[in-house]
Amino acid sequence: MNSSLLQRLRESMGGLPAAQRSVVQVVLDDPRAAVAATVEQLAQQAGVSMPTIVRTCRAFGFDSVREFMLALAQDLAVTGSYLHRSVLAEDSASDVASKIIHAAVSSLTELGRRIDVDLLDRVATRLAAAKRIDCYSVGAASTFMAAELQSRLFRLGCTSNAIFDAHQQLVSASTLGPEGVAFVISHVGRMPYTLEAARFARSQGATVIALTQPDTQLAEIADLVIGVSVPQDAVMRVGTEAYLAHLVVIEILMVRLAQKLGPSVTHGLQQFKQLLHKHGFDSAEYSGATEATDEET
Repeated sequence: MNSSLLQRLRESMGGLPAAQRSVVQVVLDDPRAAVAATVEQLAQQAGVSMPTIVRTCRAFGFDSVREFMLALAQDLAVTGSYLHRSVLAEDSASDVASKIIHAAVSSLTELGRRIDVDLLDRVATRLAAAKRIDCYSVGAASTFMAAELQSRLFRLGCTSNAIFDAHQQLVSASTLGPEGVAFVISHVGRMPYTLEAARFARSQGATVIALTQPDTQLAEIADLVIGVSVPQDAVMRVGTEAYLAHLVVIEILMVRLAQKLGPSVTHGLQQFKQLLHKHGFDSAEYSGATEATDEET
């Protein structure tokens, strides 16, 4: 019976009371996260009471939530997918789309519950006061994030660089000084040469800010740690949900930074948008293209 628990959960959805169906949906959206969650966390995610969690487990023949979760963990060990943590090999296209979207939404909802807004405010304050902000990263995912962060900082008028090369990170770390910030992005948080650059930047008086998972080596080094936790991806070291979580954190941070920098920054952003629109980068209505067509005719 235990080995087919996930299948039983899927098949039972239509015949369950609404509250229990919500519980089962949360479990199916992210079985591994459900195994690690407390009864209170599951109740919050499903929007039900804690006794409803207990009743749902009993409806499937388990005397306690603990027994249910043990069976679920055993089921995952046998049937876990290498495609996506929520997707099985036999799922239809509709199932795949629904499960991946629900899993992403679930991760962002959990991020919203856990995010430390006071910490983000402190980070924004430090960035606003920085003379220079250098963004370090390693690997495809983190490099994408660092480039995005640097681009956003540049638009806000902050002196910033995105540095991916190990040697250049050390050069940066040696020149930042007390007025500088090393903003290090690494979800895995243990690449040796980036850790070395972070340590050296801090030894020179720079503030080290880390966007990483809690309890990584990078988190131990940093002055300010923006901890982001998402369920482990079945295929990639850094999966789509980590991308989404990091992008949302960067968005929140940049909006808060813009607020701290003042109205002139908002005015500048409006000017950028109008300029890009005029020159066709953000619009198909590029006047130059119309002029060229007129000349040809």
